Amino acid sequence: MKNLIDDGRPIFVQIAERIEDDIIEGGLPEEAQVPSTNQFAAFYKINPATAAKGVNLLVDEGILYKKRGIGMFVAGGARTKVIEKRKEQFFDEYVVTMIREAEKLGITADQLMDMIQRGDNKR
Repeated sequence: MKNLIDDGRPIFVQIAERIEDDIIEGGLPEEAQVPSTNQFAAFYKINPATAAKGVNLLVDEGILYKKRGIGMFVAGGARTKVIEKRKEQFFDEYVVTMIREAEKLGITADQLMDMIQRGDNKR
C-alpha cells in the first residue's frame, strides 16, 4: 500500500483512489480480495469508519463487492469502469479547463493541437 498524500481532499476519497490505482495498475485484479477497512485504518493510521467510507464509495459504484463474512473483492469489469471514470475526470478537470484557458488567450484549435504535439515530442 502507498502512503496517502494530504492534499486537502478528504481521506476517504484518497483511500478510494488508492484502491482504484491498484486496480488500474493490476495490483488488484478482478475477484482479488481488497484489504479490510481495519487493515487500511492501521496502515494509514486513520479511523476505520473513514476507511470504510472510502471502500463503500467503490461498492456504490460497482467496483467492489462484499462477500458476507469474508471481505471486499474487486468486481468483474472493475478495471474498465475505473479507467472510463478516470477518463471522464481527466476530460472534465484538464481538457475542458485547457480549452477554456486557450479561448481566453485567443489560442486557436490548430495552435492548441500544435502545442499538444510539441509536448508529446518532449516525452
